[in-house]
Amino acid sequence: MTVPHNARIFVAGHRGLVGSAIVRRLAAGGATQVLTAGREALDLRDQGAVDRWFDVHRPEYVYLVAGTVGGILANSTRPGEFIYDNLMIHATVVEAARRTGTTKLLYLGSSCIYPRLATQPITEDQLLAGPLEPTNEAYAIAKIAGITLCRSYREQYGCNFISAMPTNLYGPGDNFDLDSSHVLPALIRKFDDAARAGRDVVEIWGSGTPRREFLHVDDLADACVFLMDHHDGAEIVNVGTGTDISIGDLATLVGDIVHPGATLRFDPTKPDGTPRKLLDVSRLHALGWQHSIELDDGVRSTYEWYRTHRPTD
Repeated sequence: MTVPHNARIFVAGHRGLVGSAIVRRLAAGGATQVLTAGREALDLRDQGAVDRWFDVHRPEYVYLVAGTVGGILANSTRPGEFIYDNLMIHATVVEAARRTGTTKLLYLGSSCIYPRLATQPITEDQLLAGPLEPTNEAYAIAKIAGITLCRSYREQYGCNFISAMPTNLYGPGDNFDLDSSHVLPALIRKFDDAARAGRDVVEIWGSGTPRREFLHVDDLADACVFLMDHHDGAEIVNVGTGTDISIGDLATLVGDIVHPGATLRFDPTKPDGTPRKLLDVSRLHALGWQHSIELDDGVRSTYEWYRTHRPTD
């Protein structure tokens, strides 16, 4: 099923990293009726408000990419906020989409749904196969609930609601706040701050040994549009590159781009999180999609975006 260019398409969370990328991708693809609603106009945690919005706008296709997100520090210190906000957002939008007859909904989960010690690379069938990573357990449980919600609505109501699980994301519009950001934008910020302050030593959280996979958000947006057109099954689909890198090597890569010659100082007293998280993307490749933005190029373009958008002193 190919989404018509004139279809009413709602991007829930359009101001976020992923949502803004999907809006860009839809516009580039010729979509003429992309619907959005900011927090000041629509609280996605409020079922009544969401129902009223859906009654007025009647979206035919929905990208459910809204949510409360953050790195290890944010997840560890705000677990109640993370689980409440995300549970409510997922439930209200999915229910409103069912009630108003939305043709198709894509729900975006997260690779943190998988067990902390999952077999690498992680296949989709490892969901619920072991204990979660404690530092983001609340967020992961909310995401697992969203997947189960979509599956349950498929089974009971026949809704064409699909789920995709992206790996770690980065790109223009990312969160570079050191208290709440993920590792890659945090590294860009740290090296940039050090370079501008004339400091040659940059402290890196943890040991540097965990391995992570990184996907540029524009690639994810392209994959989401592809799945909306080409995937109608109940099975979840991993979205990633199929390759990973150690945090230490990532820090070196970012340093070489942002602050060449800087010295890295690792702080092993800080948590590492999951030892390794690499997605098996063979299911997505079999459907016909692969990423196109390599990590080095993606980091360079993201840093250029940050340089023009960072807060002024």
